[in-house]
Amino acid sequence: MNATAALYESNIPHLKLLARGKVRDMYEIDDQHLLIVTTDRMSAFDVILPDPIPGKGRVLTQVSNFWFEKMQDIIPNHLCNSPTLADVVPDSAIRQPLEGRSIVVKRLKPLPVEAIVRGYLIGSGWKDYQKTGEVCGIRLPAGLQQAQQLPEPIYTPSSKAEAGVHDENISFADSVALMGQDIAEKVRVTSLKIYSAAAEYARQRGIIIADTKFEFGLDAHDELYLIDEALTPDSSRFWPVEQYQVGISPPSFDKQYLRDYLETLDWNKTAPGPKLPAEVSAKCGEKYQEAQFKLLGA
Repeated sequence: MNATAALYESNIPHLKLLARGKVRDMYEIDDQHLLIVTTDRMSAFDVILPDPIPGKGRVLTQVSNFWFEKMQDIIPNHLCNSPTLADVVPDSAIRQPLEGRSIVVKRLKPLPVEAIVRGYLIGSGWKDYQKTGEVCGIRLPAGLQQAQQLPEPIYTPSSKAEAGVHDENISFADSVALMGQDIAEKVRVTSLKIYSAAAEYARQRGIIIADTKFEFGLDAHDELYLIDEALTPDSSRFWPVEQYQVGISPPSFDKQYLRDYLETLDWNKTAPGPKLPAEVSAKCGEKYQEAQFKLLGA
């Protein structure tokens, strides 16, 4: 990845900035549309780090767009064909850094829950299981090992948090209280369908999707849409099929490499995050690009 291509923060003077998230900057186009710019910012443990991963935003955008299109038979998504980026940002000097990392989307009402699907026992789920025999309140069979595939994927929603604040796992009943029974059930069923379809495709391309998270929104008629990002190295754990084995945390194509590095530091996982050595940033970028190549072939 070209270091000169790094975009830590976008700047579009003529559009109203609505929010800067951990990775994405969101601008208002009109009552019906938003512009979302995926920057090269990196977050870990819900903290935005001071150094970007050059080119990462373009990888996330291309991978997400691939999955949005692939999953259209399961659920519609927030992408719009019109207006285009050139329509919205006619000044080529301002538009150039945004190309390949920006999407025009329908303006929808985001749901207050992150929809997490786990297919393998790893991360916080593994820690939870070791202590309680459960993952997010879901009882699992005894004797499972680290990184073992679960008997079937499980849905474990979490509450959304502001940047710098940790998301919290919630029960399905809690998600019903937040969204209503019909929407909560539809989110759960849809999340599991997307995960299963994506996991089958990715495995054929040499990647195990251990777990992932989705975000959803509603239109004025309460139709459900897939929004934000989908099945990227930021929102998922990707493992190489040929190096997978039960009992250890497998190498990955995602930000787990970065998390593992950060775990070696004397850092309390609160802002400000530590600066990243150049070799760590470069290695992380390479892993993201490799995931894109394996999944998309380009």
